[in-house]
Formats: sequence, C-alpha cells, structure tokens
Amino acid sequence: MGYKFLNLASSSLRVSGFRTATRHYATTHDADIVVIGSGPGGYVAAIKAAQLGMKVVSVEKDPSLGGTCLNVGCIPSKALLHNSHLYHMAKHDFKHRGINVSDISFDFKAMMDYKANAVKGLTGGIAMLFQKNKVNLVRGVGSIVAPNKVEVKGEQGVETVNTKNILIATGSEVTPFPGVTFDEEQIITSTGALSLSAVPKKMLVIGAGVIGLELGSVYQRLGADVTAIEFLTSIGGVGIDGEVGKTLQKILTKQGMKFKLGTKVLGVKKEGSTVKVDVEAAKGGSKETLECDVVLISIGRRPYTKDLGLDKVGIALDDRGRVPVNNKFQTTVPGIYAIGDVIHGPMLAHKAEDEGIVCVEGIKGLPVHFNYDAIPSVIYTSPEVGWVGKSEEDLKKEGKAYKVGKFPFLANSRAKTNGETDGFVKVLSDKSTDVILGTHIIGPGAGELVNEAVLAQEYGAAAEDVARVCHAHPTCAEALREANLAAYAGKPINF
Repeated sequence: MGYKFLNLASSSLRVSGFRTATRHYATTHDADIVVIGSGPGGYVAAIKAAQLGMKVVSVEKDPSLGGTCLNVGCIPSKALLHNSHLYHMAKHDFKHRGINVSDISFDFKAMMDYKANAVKGLTGGIAMLFQKNKVNLVRGVGSIVAPNKVEVKGEQGVETVNTKNILIATGSEVTPFPGVTFDEEQIITSTGALSLSAVPKKMLVIGAGVIGLELGSVYQRLGADVTAIEFLTSIGGVGIDGEVGKTLQKILTKQGMKFKLGTKVLGVKKEGSTVKVDVEAAKGGSKETLECDVVLISIGRRPYTKDLGLDKVGIALDDRGRVPVNNKFQTTVPGIYAIGDVIHGPMLAHKAEDEGIVCVEGIKGLPVHFNYDAIPSVIYTSPEVGWVGKSEEDLKKEGKAYKVGKFPFLANSRAKTNGETDGFVKVLSDKSTDVILGTHIIGPGAGELVNEAVLAQEYGAAAEDVARVCHAHPTCAEALREANLAAYAGKPINF
C-alpha cells in the first residue's frame, strides 16, 4: 500500500521496525468524535472524520490496529489461501502446463511467518495513516458513561474523552459453541486456525460457510484430510445462489474436501490427542462419532458490545444482540452512532468501511446514502465465488418475474488458455425492465469480476447496458458481458 515513513509525534507504539518517542498521556481529551474500535469500519471512519475537519479520538483495546479483519480474519486468511493455492498448483497442476518442478514441498513455519509479516505491514500502515491525518489514538477499553463522554481504561489508568459525537465500531466476535471450550490448539476458532504449529492429519470443520470453506481449503491443499459438517443441506452460507453453492461443492469435492450436510453436531470432546465429534442427521437418525486431530468450529460471529456501557445511556440491543440504528446510523440516543458488525446487515469489512464514511459525512451535514442491495460477497476458495444482489431463491420467494443469463468459463477464451474453466457467470434481471437484480460468479477471479457487477447494480443498470459495453479481449470479464447479453437478448455470442 505504499506508506511513507513520517516523522511521528509522541507515541509508544512500535511500527514497521522503529519506535517513536515516548508518549505522555493526558488524562482528559476533547474531541468532535470518539470512534470506539479501529477495525475496518472504525479506522476508516476516524480517518474520514479527520479529513472532514473533525477532531478525532480513536479508542482501541487491542495491541495492534485493524480489528479482526487485519489481525485474525480477512488478511491473514488470504495470505494462507494464496500461498497454499500456489503450492497446490505446483504439486498437482504445473506438470500439465509443461512446467517441471521436482521435490515439491512447503515450509509451514515460513508460510505462517509470511502471513504474519503481511499483517504487520498493514496494521502498521494504519498507525501511519492515523499520524498523517492527526487522529489521536487512545489505547484501552472504551466505555460510554454519558452521551458526550467516554472513559478509556488502559495500562496508563483511566482517560476521559469529552466529545460531541460517539461512533461505536466494535465489530464482532466468534459465536461460541454450547458446551465447548476452545483451546485454540485442537478445538479451535478461526483465530486458532490461523496460528496452528503444524498441518493436522485429519481436520473436521463445523460450519460450511465462508470461513469454514476458506480455512478448510487451506489445510486440505496442504495435505490434511478435511471434512466439513453443516446443519443445512447446502454450503456457502447466507446469500449464496443455490446453483452456485451446488457447483462449488462439486468442485471442492473433486479437490478432495468431504462434506456431511444436513448434519447436527451433538458434542465435541477431547480424549488424549484425539478430538471426538458426535453427530446425527439434522432431521433425526442414528448417531455417529467422528474423530480428528483438530476441529475448527466456524458457526458464525456475533456483535461485540462488551464493556460499552450501553445500558448507562439507555441503548437497548435487539433480539440478535445488535445496536439498533436509523438510516443515518444514529442510535436511539442523539449523538451516538454505530456501524459495521455491531448493527444490522452482513458482517463484511467493506460494508463497515462504507458505513463509517457515510456516517461521519452525515454528521457533517452531507447526504447519507447506502445501498444494501449493492454489497458484494466473496468466498476466496479456488475457484472464487462472488455475488451481489438477489439470488434465484430470493426472487422466487418474493414472487418476482425475472430472466436468467448464464455463460460458462469453459467458453471463455482467457479462462480456457489459463486452464481455469470451472464455473460460470449468472445474471438475473427484471423480466419487464431488464434492470439487473443480481449477479453470481463462480470461477477465476470472481472476487475481482464481481465489482463490475456491483457498479452496474449501484447505477441501476440494465443487462443490456453491460452487454453493450466494450470489454477487453481476451479477459475473463468477457464472461460477465456474455451473461448479461444472454439475460438481455436471450442468448450469448460465444456459447
């Protein structure tokens, strides 16, 4: 991300290999806005607020900035996904491409070190950006004691911030599994999966959503025998199109991952060096005990509101533990706002980032607009899955008349020459107006291709609009154009 090393003011942080001068902590601060949490939503909101001329205090309880995403989520998992994919290609795919490599192996510790260095560089970059934009970082646990006051309990004692506005951006935490204690060595969360000391021989993954599929893929590529257990009868989590989910399952099965769908987990326990997982059919049936070296439990996340002191200011959580907000992200208490995983909507880093920007712009009197129908989702398996808008299941449930345009990557020239022909692009458009309602991609670079679909949907484009836009050849993006052509005209050109 090309950060410059700046002459930092006073702080005791070590960032990117150097230590700044010792910071002398004030016990009281004044601010226009206090942002509690420095994850993707919080740090972006803090920087934007500062750029808009506000005096900003960012409160962070953890040693490094960036929240779950940068430290134990999006960033480290993508480092492992990318490098394990390269290893898998070298071992199983290179010979078909005329590339001869002998003695293929991997150094797991070096792979983990690579991941850690990527995380360190990015979290350090946030500290740089805070300094550059004059965001005042106060370390400790932030608690709201009044609509205009936050107390921060840290190693330096208690610091008080008097403020005009408060923004809650505390994110989420792993949803616990009833009756199970995590040791992060054999019974692990996603955090433990990113710091194992060795590749397990046999791994069970409870939950075949985004996190389970991605981390399960990492260890399957590195040689683990991986089985994903899912209560539902489909994989991919909330929002994925049914046809895409079935296709993904077939491809991952072909790669070696196993699935037990429609299965309920009854209990997890350790017996010596073995972990035993008791399961039965979700609709009832005979019980079965599965054994493994490591079990990854990834059944979702829940809003993190611990120690915020919301009850002190009269903010009540909803039935899912979320902070209720209006369309300007304001809570029931004027001057207190919330964004990201702690409010409604998908728990995605980019959703939190955009909410943070829009929220502080609204505080400054600028227009507030956020389109929840144009938030992309991505699963970074191989092939990737990306989608935006409605699925076929959604449209059928709504009784909406729609058209389907599909195009397989098998017929795309770039995918064909790259040997990455699994998957397709599916576009759903309104039957009467041709307006795009949803786009679903499984195939090479889906996480990048979906952003064109997001832009089209944000602008209210019709399938014809995308179909008539000139796309570079040969590119995988041409498959998106062809799918839109199929939705608009009834058939594509190259299939």
